[in-house]
Amino acid sequence: MSDKLRSTGPDAARPALPPSDVSSGVGLAGLLGLFAWILFCRTFPQFAGWIGLEGDYGVLSGPHAALAAMLFTAGPMAIWSLLVDRVHLRPSTGLDWSLSRSVEDVLPVSVVKIAGLWATWLIIAALYCLCRWYWDGQYLFAMKVIGYAALPLVAVSVPYIVWLDRFMVEPRDSTWHFGALVTGRGAWKAEQVKKHWRAWIIKAFFSAFMISILPPGFAFVVEADLPAIIGDPVAFGMLLITLLFVIDVQIGTVGYLFTLRPLDAQIRSGNPFVAGWLAALLCYPPFAWGIIGANNQVLSYEANTAGWGHWLGAYPALLWGWAAWLVFLTAIYAWATVVFGIRFSNLTYRGVITNGPYRFTRHPAYVSKNLFWWFSVMPFLVTSGSVTDMVRNCFFLLVVNAIYYWRARTEEAHLLAEDAKYREYHAWMGRYGLLTAPLVRLSRAVRRRLGAGREGDAPLPEASREPAE
Repeated sequence: MSDKLRSTGPDAARPALPPSDVSSGVGLAGLLGLFAWILFCRTFPQFAGWIGLEGDYGVLSGPHAALAAMLFTAGPMAIWSLLVDRVHLRPSTGLDWSLSRSVEDVLPVSVVKIAGLWATWLIIAALYCLCRWYWDGQYLFAMKVIGYAALPLVAVSVPYIVWLDRFMVEPRDSTWHFGALVTGRGAWKAEQVKKHWRAWIIKAFFSAFMISILPPGFAFVVEADLPAIIGDPVAFGMLLITLLFVIDVQIGTVGYLFTLRPLDAQIRSGNPFVAGWLAALLCYPPFAWGIIGANNQVLSYEANTAGWGHWLGAYPALLWGWAAWLVFLTAIYAWATVVFGIRFSNLTYRGVITNGPYRFTRHPAYVSKNLFWWFSVMPFLVTSGSVTDMVRNCFFLLVVNAIYYWRARTEEAHLLAEDAKYREYHAWMGRYGLLTAPLVRLSRAVRRRLGAGREGDAPLPEASREPAE
């Protein structure tokens, strides 16, 4: 959206949309790298024959190929960030490259930070061991990856921290405060220790989950038989939807793992409020298990449903149109992740995104995801013919929608408290956002009818100013 857009109404010039902290090129670079790797994996048998490898080779669709895709996604994004956007020079990194302190000067601080970091990893490893769900099913792959990565990370952390401390404006960060607590050195601050742990619990929880879901979708896309499914709207639609989810998961996983300060991708703040955590964690395993989804769960909205392919099977034209609509919704969802580039993460503040689908609504991922469930599951149509099932399904999906609305509100509260740029963006969207502005006006009208009488798109009340993502 151009910064020079003008209002079509009687008002004067429309104010500029605040610039995004992440350029569109970052996500696009990662997307191209991921596509190149997927293409290589799909055509590996031909490539092996071309270079003269002996043996019968298949496509590269295993879990390690899915893991390698992260490098082909992260690498281009990091290169673009450094060489094109030059993010390492931004004040928001907390780095000043002109400082160049000596190793001897920073070593006392660095040792404390290393102790804090290693203690953090040890505690996280203990939590992984104690929580049984990490040792079953899809999580086993994540635990294997994290286990193999542990020793290299410990080794690399020493020179990395010492090097970074030479240029940090304030090297006594939250990690140092936790290290000071662990080692009994220095005057550590409790709020800084909490800040450190909010960030690392988020990384530990979501990194394991994201790694665990990498392989299945990647394998499905790489192994897909295009000639066999291209004429089937359901199969072809599901392939495109799965590809879009692979894009979302790959870029999202990179975001959780590469929280590097030189890339200006560090976690600036984590959610300090319980409500924000509850709203987010309800949507992810293990908390979502038994609560949201299929039959016999508390919020079961799929009882006796058959999905869009079943109900529209007799109408080919409508089936193709429905598939296109579902692909479009999923594309919006994936786009909302791609524009974050290397900074995607739940429950954290890592800068403000105002480009891509965030030009039209403050929560494009939540809007598209919740609409997708309604149009794909079709909870209002049931194979049992039971009106009770229909009512229950619709009611419980509405409850799930409400959980995501709660997440959106807590997310806004977090960012409103953290960044003046987000407050400007929030107000701009409330006045001019393609989807947000009409909803804001509708909300005002409803409140007036109900006697609320509050004018303007004001921030959340103090009691509700709780962060989410």
